[in-house]
Amino acid sequence: MRAEDGDLWNDPHEAQKLMRERQSLEDGITTVKQITQALSDNLELIELGEEEGDQSIVADAEASIRALRAETQARQVETLLSGEADSNDTYVEVHAGAGGTESQDWASMLLRMYTRWAERRGFKVEVLEVHDGEEAGIKSATILVKGHNAYGWMKTESGVHRLVRISPYDSNARRHTSFASTWVYPVVDDSIEVDVSESDVRIDTYRASGAGGQHVNTTDSAVRITHIATGIVVACQAERSQHKNRAKAWEMLRSRLYEEELKKREAVANASEASKTDIGWGHQIRSYVLQPYQMVKDLRTGVESSSPSDVLDGDLDEFMEAALSARIEGGSGQAVEDID
Repeated sequence: MRAEDGDLWNDPHEAQKLMRERQSLEDGITTVKQITQALSDNLELIELGEEEGDQSIVADAEASIRALRAETQARQVETLLSGEADSNDTYVEVHAGAGGTESQDWASMLLRMYTRWAERRGFKVEVLEVHDGEEAGIKSATILVKGHNAYGWMKTESGVHRLVRISPYDSNARRHTSFASTWVYPVVDDSIEVDVSESDVRIDTYRASGAGGQHVNTTDSAVRITHIATGIVVACQAERSQHKNRAKAWEMLRSRLYEEELKKREAVANASEASKTDIGWGHQIRSYVLQPYQMVKDLRTGVESSSPSDVLDGDLDEFMEAALSARIEGGSGQAVEDID
């Protein structure tokens, strides 16, 4: 086996890639064995319950099989995450749309939703940059989600999200529609080269905002990098050191440029699907209605949930699985039905 080769670690990048592939295969084999065993055990319980006339045993076993089916479907989607960067960690940006406090509050709700989703999956979340709203919520934020297949799972979340609710900031209790956008792009590891020089960018420093203590708010430690040719802007204020923030911002910029290249490749490979992968402010992907009724609907796949509170608490797997399946299979076109 190559993993047992004593010379393997002479090339650390190749060794790390091989060990990740080995771990992925081992995890897959273990999962198949566990699911197979659980199915066999529950089928035996059903037979036992029917023989003894105990319907409670049969009902419990059938419920377990239904849960097992849902888990199997999720694992099937995960096995299709074979893109070049699917296994990587990922950056997630959230930006408030026009509308002031209402949209800024909605952006903070989205940020919490993705943080809760990541925590449910056992992923680690680091807050890299936050610009607070004037009264409430956030104008923008960037987090780093660390975990196996983090980018693969989250890549279909890029787009515009719409919220309809009775505004808590409206003294007349009127219904408001707010927009916020999400941008997801993979962390570029050492095996992926992205050439960009300082002459290609503009670098600005500024004082960090939000929590962090007196030092953070009184020194120009935050760093913003603008890629001149594309207009891509990244920023980091997570560290007290300007040097560390600059290094992290460079990593984020390389990741954004790499994500742009992935989009171009996908558009060339499948021109008919290009419009679905073009991420812009006018490309709404999901509506969240809290008033006058309760509904979350994905406009690409038609997947719905009548429990927005659960979705906003991170219950996103069903939406992500459907979007990934549609993307992998070529999709059947974006749903045009809207929610008002």
